[in-house]
Amino acid sequence: MKDERTEIIRKLIKESSPNMKSFAESINLPYTTLRSMLERGIGNASVDNVIKVCKGLGITTDQLEKMATSQEDDVVTVAAHHDGEEWTKEELEEIERFKQFVKLKRKEKGE
Repeated sequence: MKDERTEIIRKLIKESSPNMKSFAESINLPYTTLRSMLERGIGNASVDNVIKVCKGLGITTDQLEKMATSQEDDVVTVAAHHDGEEWTKEELEEIERFKQFVKLKRKEKGE
């Protein structure tokens, strides 16, 4: 059975960091540990390491679980644009985290 949590973590890391190694370094987790977590599945990792990864992604473990158990298909793209305004990488990452947050809130309300 495919572990949705692992796939979500993999996707969020890809969106928020240039590569797995730099993400692992940014959260003070050995790269080999992160790689093992993703290969074996988040459900087989230590709770401390899962929390560390989630914090690095700006989400809670509860949010991760809600994303994984969602019956909803992928989120419709939300356009966040302002004419003539440039977005930094950090701002784009924050927008992506906010989109995930809004998606979770929508599910909590049953929308």
